[in-house]
Amino acid sequence: MEKIILGIDPGTLIMGYSLLEVDDELRQPRLLTMDVVYLKKIADPKLRLRRIYDSTLRIIDTFHPDHLGIEAPFFGKNFQSALKLGRAQGIAIAAAMARDLSFTEYEPATVKQNVTGNGNASKEQVAQMIRSIFQFDNDPRYFDATDALAIAYSCFLDLYNPLADIRSELLPTKKRGKSRRQSWTEFVEQNPDRQA
Repeated sequence: MEKIILGIDPGTLIMGYSLLEVDDELRQPRLLTMDVVYLKKIADPKLRLRRIYDSTLRIIDTFHPDHLGIEAPFFGKNFQSALKLGRAQGIAIAAAMARDLSFTEYEPATVKQNVTGNGNASKEQVAQMIRSIFQFDNDPRYFDATDALAIAYSCFLDLYNPLADIRSELLPTKKRGKSRRQSWTEFVEQNPDRQA
Protein backbone atom coordinates (compact mmCIF):
# COMPACT_ATOMS: atom_id res chain seq x y z
CA MET A 1 0.00 0.00 0.00
CA GLU A 2 1.08 3.53 -0.75
CA LYS A 3 -0.12 6.78 0.74
CA ILE A 4 0.08 10.23 -0.77
CA ILE A 5 0.59 13.31 1.39
CA LEU A 6 -0.29 16.78 0.15
CA GLY A 7 1.56 19.71 1.69
CA ILE A 8 0.25 23.26 1.27
CA ASP A 9 1.89 26.54 2.16
CA PRO A 10 -1.12 28.86 1.91
CA GLY A 11 -0.90 32.40 0.64
CA THR A 12 -3.02 34.96 -1.19
CA LEU A 13 -0.23 35.90 -3.61
CA ILE A 14 1.52 32.54 -4.01
CA MET A 15 0.32 29.18 -2.73
CA GLY A 16 2.96 26.47 -2.56
CA TYR A 17 2.06 22.80 -2.79
CA SER A 18 3.87 19.48 -2.89
CA LEU A 19 2.99 15.80 -2.94
CA LEU A 20 4.87 12.91 -1.38
CA GLU A 21 4.25 9.25 -2.07
CA VAL A 22 5.05 6.89 0.79
CA ASP A 23 5.34 3.12 0.62
CA ASP A 24 3.76 1.82 3.84
CA GLU A 25 6.30 -1.00 4.18
CA LEU A 26 9.48 0.91 3.33
CA ARG A 27 8.27 4.11 5.03
CA GLN A 28 10.32 6.18 2.62
CA PRO A 29 8.86 9.37 1.11
CA ARG A 30 9.29 10.03 -2.60
CA LEU A 31 8.66 13.44 -4.12
CA LEU A 32 5.91 13.33 -6.75
CA THR A 33 5.73 17.03 -7.51
CA MET A 34 6.06 20.49 -6.04
CA ASP A 35 4.98 23.78 -7.52
CA VAL A 36 3.13 27.00 -6.81
CA VAL A 37 -0.20 28.53 -7.73
CA TYR A 38 0.67 32.08 -8.75
CA LEU A 39 -2.06 34.51 -7.73
CA LYS A 40 -0.42 37.95 -7.98
CA LYS A 41 -1.97 38.74 -11.36
CA ILE A 42 -5.50 38.38 -9.96
CA ALA A 43 -6.50 41.81 -8.67
CA ASP A 44 -9.78 40.91 -6.94
CA PRO A 45 -9.12 39.28 -3.51
CA LYS A 46 -12.35 37.26 -3.78
CA LEU A 47 -11.25 35.80 -7.10
CA ARG A 48 -7.88 34.87 -5.54
CA LEU A 49 -9.70 32.90 -2.86
CA ARG A 50 -11.78 31.20 -5.55
CA ARG A 51 -8.58 30.27 -7.42
CA ILE A 52 -7.11 28.80 -4.20
CA TYR A 53 -10.25 26.69 -3.73
CA ASP A 54 -10.39 25.53 -7.36
CA SER A 55 -6.64 24.84 -7.51
CA THR A 56 -6.70 22.83 -4.28
CA LEU A 57 -9.61 20.74 -5.60
CA ARG A 58 -7.77 20.20 -8.91
CA ILE A 59 -4.64 19.01 -7.09
CA ILE A 60 -6.67 16.66 -4.88
CA ASP A 61 -8.65 15.29 -7.83
CA THR A 62 -5.45 14.75 -9.86
CA PHE A 63 -3.29 13.06 -7.21
CA HIS A 64 -5.88 11.64 -4.76
CA PRO A 65 -3.90 12.32 -1.57
CA ASP A 66 -4.72 10.50 1.66
CA HIS A 67 -3.87 13.37 4.00
CA LEU A 68 -3.20 17.11 3.91
CA GLY A 69 -0.54 18.91 5.92
CA ILE A 70 -1.04 22.67 5.94
CA GLU A 71 0.79 25.54 7.59
CA ALA A 72 -1.10 27.35 10.33
CA PRO A 73 -1.25 31.15 10.08
CA PHE A 74 1.59 32.98 11.79
CA PHE A 75 0.30 35.80 13.95
CA GLY A 76 3.02 38.43 13.90
CA LYS A 77 2.82 42.18 14.12
CA ASN A 78 0.82 42.67 10.93
CA PHE A 79 -2.78 41.78 11.70
CA GLN A 80 -3.97 42.29 8.11
CA SER A 81 -1.39 39.83 6.73
CA ALA A 82 -2.38 37.24 9.33
CA LEU A 83 -6.04 37.69 8.44
CA LYS A 84 -5.36 37.23 4.70
CA LEU A 85 -3.21 34.17 5.37
CA GLY A 86 -5.93 32.71 7.60
CA ARG A 87 -8.47 33.14 4.81
CA ALA A 88 -6.20 31.38 2.31
CA GLN A 89 -5.62 28.53 4.75
CA GLY A 90 -9.34 28.23 5.51
CA ILE A 91 -10.23 28.07 1.82
CA ALA A 92 -7.64 25.32 1.17
CA ILE A 93 -8.97 23.36 4.17
CA ALA A 94 -12.56 23.82 2.93
CA ALA A 95 -11.54 22.34 -0.44
CA ALA A 96 -9.89 19.40 1.35
CA MET A 97 -12.99 18.84 3.46
CA ALA A 98 -15.15 18.92 0.32
CA ARG A 99 -13.20 15.83 -0.75
CA ASP A 100 -13.30 14.23 2.74
CA LEU A 101 -9.55 14.65 3.11
CA SER A 102 -8.20 14.63 6.67
CA PHE A 103 -5.74 17.38 7.53
CA THR A 104 -3.21 18.47 10.12
CA GLU A 105 -2.04 22.03 10.77
CA TYR A 106 1.62 22.77 11.44
CA GLU A 107 3.10 25.85 13.08
CA PRO A 108 5.93 27.36 10.99
CA ALA A 109 8.45 26.85 13.81
CA THR A 110 7.50 23.16 14.09
CA VAL A 111 8.08 22.62 10.37
CA LYS A 112 11.47 24.37 10.55
CA GLN A 113 12.42 22.30 13.59
CA ASN A 114 11.39 19.06 11.88
CA VAL A 115 13.40 19.79 8.73
CA THR A 116 16.49 21.65 9.97
CA GLY A 117 16.57 21.04 13.72
CA ASN A 118 16.17 24.80 14.26
CA GLY A 119 12.73 26.35 14.80
CA ASN A 120 14.10 29.75 13.75
CA ALA A 121 15.68 28.60 10.47
CA SER A 122 15.40 30.84 7.42
CA LYS A 123 13.47 29.91 4.28
CA GLU A 124 16.83 29.47 2.54
CA GLN A 125 17.98 26.96 5.19
CA VAL A 126 14.69 25.03 4.93
CA ALA A 127 14.99 24.94 1.13
CA GLN A 128 18.61 23.76 1.30
CA MET A 129 17.79 20.95 3.73
CA ILE A 130 14.72 19.87 1.76
CA ARG A 131 16.82 19.75 -1.41
CA SER A 132 19.33 17.59 0.43
CA ILE A 133 16.67 15.20 1.76
CA PHE A 134 14.91 14.72 -1.59
CA GLN A 135 17.98 15.00 -3.83
CA PHE A 136 16.69 17.37 -6.49
CA ASP A 137 19.08 19.62 -8.39
CA ASN A 138 17.02 22.54 -9.57
CA ASP A 139 16.48 25.51 -7.33
CA PRO A 140 12.73 26.14 -7.09
CA ARG A 141 11.65 29.60 -8.27
CA TYR A 142 9.74 30.20 -5.04
CA PHE A 143 10.38 29.26 -1.42
CA ASP A 144 6.62 28.65 -1.13
CA ALA A 145 7.15 25.34 -2.99
CA THR A 146 9.97 24.16 -0.71
CA ASP A 147 7.99 25.31 2.33
CA ALA A 148 5.08 23.17 1.12
CA LEU A 149 7.44 20.22 0.73
CA ALA A 150 8.75 20.82 4.26
CA ILE A 151 5.14 20.75 5.52
CA ALA A 152 4.45 17.48 3.66
CA TYR A 153 7.67 16.06 5.11
CA SER A 154 6.58 17.09 8.63
CA CYS A 155 3.30 15.31 8.00
CA PHE A 156 5.22 12.23 6.86
CA LEU A 157 7.27 12.30 10.07
CA ASP A 158 4.08 12.45 12.14
CA LEU A 159 2.25 9.72 10.23
CA TYR A 160 5.22 7.34 10.04
CA ASN A 161 6.85 7.96 13.41
CA PRO A 162 7.57 4.55 14.98
CA LEU A 163 6.26 5.86 18.30
CA ALA A 164 2.98 6.88 16.61
CA ASP A 165 1.99 3.20 16.26
CA ILE A 166 2.40 2.68 20.00
CA ARG A 167 0.79 5.99 20.91
CA SER A 168 -2.23 5.35 18.67
CA GLU A 169 -3.06 2.28 20.74
CA LEU A 170 -2.78 4.15 24.02
CA LEU A 171 -4.01 7.65 23.30
CA PRO A 172 -7.58 8.66 22.48
CA THR A 173 -8.34 8.96 18.77
CA LYS A 174 -7.40 12.34 17.36
CA LYS A 175 -10.34 14.27 15.97
CA ARG A 176 -10.27 15.02 12.26
CA GLY A 177 -8.64 18.34 11.56
CA LYS A 178 -7.28 18.80 15.06
CA SER A 179 -3.60 19.74 15.06
CA ARG A 180 -2.72 19.60 18.76
CA ARG A 181 -1.42 16.26 20.02
CA GLN A 182 -1.85 15.15 23.59
CA SER A 183 1.41 14.99 25.53
CA TRP A 184 2.45 11.94 27.57
CA THR A 185 2.10 14.01 30.75
CA GLU A 186 -1.50 14.92 29.89
CA PHE A 187 -2.24 11.29 29.03
CA VAL A 188 -0.90 10.05 32.39
CA GLU A 189 -2.80 12.74 34.30
CA GLN A 190 -6.05 11.91 32.51
CA ASN A 191 -5.61 8.13 32.78
CA PRO A 192 -4.33 7.30 36.28
CA ASP A 193 -5.80 3.78 36.06
CA ARG A 194 -3.50 2.92 33.11
CA GLN A 195 -0.27 3.54 35.00
CA ALA A 196 1.88 0.47 35.72
